[in-house]
Amino acid sequence: MHSAALIRALRKALRDAADPAKAPSMQAYMKSEMPYLGVQAPGLRQASKAVFKTHPLDSFTAWRDTALKLWRGAKYREERYAAIELSGFPAYRKFQTLDALPIYEEMIVTGAWWDFVDAVASHRIGGLLRRYPGEMSTILREWAISEDMWKRRAAIIAQLGFKAQTDRKLLRDCIAPSMASTEFFLRKAIGWALRDYARTDAQHVIAFVRRHETKLSGLSKREALKNC
Repeated sequence: MHSAALIRALRKALRDAADPAKAPSMQAYMKSEMPYLGVQAPGLRQASKAVFKTHPLDSFTAWRDTALKLWRGAKYREERYAAIELSGFPAYRKFQTLDALPIYEEMIVTGAWWDFVDAVASHRIGGLLRRYPGEMSTILREWAISEDMWKRRAAIIAQLGFKAQTDRKLLRDCIAPSMASTEFFLRKAIGWALRDYARTDAQHVIAFVRRHETKLSGLSKREALKNC
């Protein structure tokens, strides 16, 4: 059962923190059909944290259902940002198990835009990958060949920030199915993931780009080699 009190309090807190004059430019920048209230990131995090602390959730079910109710019922984009914040709130770290994966998959598929997908992929999916490398590696390889572009992007960027803990074979396996794609967000994701890993092992990234010179897009190659 979801917490109606938390959702009500959060919506009020977001309205109180909003600057409506900023909403149109925020919506235009994100090319969003869903309107904005006009709450910028620091204010959103602060408001969300305060509400989450005063409305604790006592079970995995309550946490999951509240996050999804907030996500599905959002009238403003900030409400979905807050749902992502709730999904990663430190008090619920114990709920970060494979049972949480359907929450994140829904956010990726229905969010279907880079602001939502990148936050969920790099923090939530990446977190599950660290905890359950075997199971999640299998799942991400399946996502990497999905018909859903955003699941592919999530698979590619899930290891951002892993540095020396990066599973290079998994990274290559998630990139390979999208190398020939003409989708900007996949080309950009490939370059981003490689650029991030280049900070740890530039020679590996250079060799990878050379080996796939004819398959990688110009955008992917430029992004990949920025740190080399």
